[in-house]
Amino acid sequence: MSTLTINLPDSVDIEKQSVLKMIAAHLYQNGTLTLGQAAKVAGMEKWDFAEILKDYGVSIFNYPASELAEDLKNA
Repeated sequence: MSTLTINLPDSVDIEKQSVLKMIAAHLYQNGTLTLGQAAKVAGMEKWDFAEILKDYGVSIFNYPASELAEDLKNA
C-alpha cells in the first residue's frame, strides 16, 4: 500500500479519520476501489463502511443507471 501525505492549513478543523472516510467513499463511488478496499482505507470493517456511504451521498449499489438500462434492454 502506498502512502499519501496531505497538508491542510491549521485553520481546517477536521479529524484524520473523517478525511479518510471521505476519500474512501469518493474512490468507491468512482470505481477506483472495491468496497473492501475502500473500507480498509477508511480504517473500518466492510459492512460498517457500507453503512456510512449514505452520509457521503454514495450508494452501496455502485451501478450506473445507464448500465442498468442497457442490461434491462438486453435481458
